[in-house]
Amino acid sequence: MKFTKLATLLAMTAVLAGCSSMNSSEVGSSNVEVAGMTDNESAYGETRGVTLPKATGAELQKELISTAGADRVFFEFDSASIDADSQAYLRQAADYIRSSGVRTVTVEGHCDERGTREYNLALGDRRAVAVKRFLVGLGVSPRNIVTVSYGKERPEDNGHVEASWAKNRRAVLVFN
Repeated sequence: MKFTKLATLLAMTAVLAGCSSMNSSEVGSSNVEVAGMTDNESAYGETRGVTLPKATGAELQKELISTAGADRVFFEFDSASIDADSQAYLRQAADYIRSSGVRTVTVEGHCDERGTREYNLALGDRRAVAVKRFLVGLGVSPRNIVTVSYGKERPEDNGHVEASWAKNRRAVLVFN
């Protein structure tokens, strides 16, 4: 019991020491050190002598799925609007992201096979950006969210019917 309190106290001291030594010019850099970690490191690791459990992006992904029920939202044809069901899921995802210590979330925008490659890349981008804006509106830091569009290049289902296309019109949250 005393060891746990000591470890917690040491970790809090390390965080405060790391934060107090940063100046405003370091905050925007890509290699900011926060409590012994750089942006290149996992959110879980060693922090000034206190060893924390390491979690991979895949483990965090699995935990989100068990917590929120999914890691993706789906869209109607030719749309980047987030429906009520997806909004409810994204609220759970935002709570999870804020509480789990996730460092970076990539939002992948995907489309079905209909339309040109260029059009679907643009639509996939609009879908990813819509999800990012929604998460930011729920308090997730925009610095922690990266968007990418794959258009129609990475289908979930290779079928050529509406049921397949519906699975492909999605945004996927991936933890890095």
